[in-house]
Amino acid sequence: MASQAPQEENPRLSSSLLENLIYFRKEFDGSMDFVVREFKITGTDAALLSIDGMVNKQVIAESILNPILTAAVMELEPEQKMRYLRDNILSTVEQVQLVAKEDVIFRLMNGFAVLAIDQCDYMLSFGVQGFQHRSVSEPSNEVMQRGSREGFVEPLLVNMSMIRRRMKTPKLKFEPMVIGKDSKTNICLCYMRDMVSPEVLRLLKKNLASIQINTVLAAGYLSPFLEKPSIFNGVGLSERPDTVCGKINEGRVAIIVDGTPNVLLVPFLFVENFQSFDDYTTRPFYATLTRWLKYISFFISIFLPGMYVASATFHPEFLPQALLQKIAQAESQTPFSIFIEAIILHILYEIMREAGLRVPRPLSHAVSIVGALVIGDAAVSSGLVGSPTLMVIALTAIASYVTPNLYEPISLLRFIFIILGGTVGIWGMMLGFGFVLINICAESIYNIPFSAPLSPFNLHSMRDVLVRLGWKKLSKDEETVQNMPGSDVTLRGNAKGPKQQK
Repeated sequence: MASQAPQEENPRLSSSLLENLIYFRKEFDGSMDFVVREFKITGTDAALLSIDGMVNKQVIAESILNPILTAAVMELEPEQKMRYLRDNILSTVEQVQLVAKEDVIFRLMNGFAVLAIDQCDYMLSFGVQGFQHRSVSEPSNEVMQRGSREGFVEPLLVNMSMIRRRMKTPKLKFEPMVIGKDSKTNICLCYMRDMVSPEVLRLLKKNLASIQINTVLAAGYLSPFLEKPSIFNGVGLSERPDTVCGKINEGRVAIIVDGTPNVLLVPFLFVENFQSFDDYTTRPFYATLTRWLKYISFFISIFLPGMYVASATFHPEFLPQALLQKIAQAESQTPFSIFIEAIILHILYEIMREAGLRVPRPLSHAVSIVGALVIGDAAVSSGLVGSPTLMVIALTAIASYVTPNLYEPISLLRFIFIILGGTVGIWGMMLGFGFVLINICAESIYNIPFSAPLSPFNLHSMRDVLVRLGWKKLSKDEETVQNMPGSDVTLRGNAKGPKQQK
């Protein structure tokens, strides 16, 4: 991995082993995990550098130290010894020659061991990673009834292997990059060479290369740099290898970030928030039914509290007389208006939800019980809130979990529509809904409309939006994301050629 930086920014290694060791010991400043194993190779000083906890010591002993110390290299010069060891003795698969000091540090931080010999102006790095990591397990956020039970884990190479195992084709390409001035986090672009749009790939690489950030500790650090500011997220996130494989087969680019079990997907469309892997493993009629339930739940979770507050406050004629009497009877015993009750309950619910997420696991049941008693029984019995308002907020909370990818914008929009409904009525809510539609339809992700194929509308592309056709029809004509209606990258980007829009 030779660096392209100028010499003053990335100085080259010295031929003196002592100078090199002084430099690296100064850089690490006595850190206890920086290990230098000094030894002699038939009279020539040598050293093996590594980071404790990042390497497999048994592999180092069996594949590097033992072969070196038993090799017959008596009559050779130091540089000849290094070449002889490199070409004839050392048998590790991943072996790279390094000439720059920063490259040595980068390799050490990634679990490599580095061999240095006096009077040699280069070093050899060996892939002997042995750090501990979480084993492959079922994803906690994307639970599916059918399909694989495997989810991504933290190590980059393990995640790459799970994708490669499902896509056994040389057209699948992994392209490495490094992001973060201090963390130097390894990321990997994953895409199908014959499916991805070169224009989308070029823009994505340009955005990634322009990121100026010191540390990247999670995939969410990169999302703001890959999309325009908006309420809805234009970058997808998945914990499932099968979901990622399906997306990259549609022309998307997956971004695997080392150290996080979530993979970013670019570009990501609005309608994909209502799709799940289970939709493609069940029969089409049931997948269509569940998809409609998701759309209905989305509108309920956003508009129901605001519509309830607006109808009870400004437009009581919209409510049936029997229901209106029940609401009036319940509100006559409470000190707050329906508008204030809805806001209080919404805030209390969000507090209880956040507490349930952050509290230690043994205490989560206690938080749930306290929340049910305080918000449910005690609040109504004490007359602080009315039971109809509590019922509306509870139904809204349940509906918001049907589309978990949209929970963040849903919680914000729900609060905004409660305020609009309680202050300016249904007409204010209609105006707010117009702004939401404008935000969705005006956004584009790498020159692809975020609202496609709903707007611009295309009947052919709707076969996997409001309905889900069977695989016999879906497999006949594979559609890539750059072929969506309104896309500005179709002619420039699709290797297969543009699809004729009807």
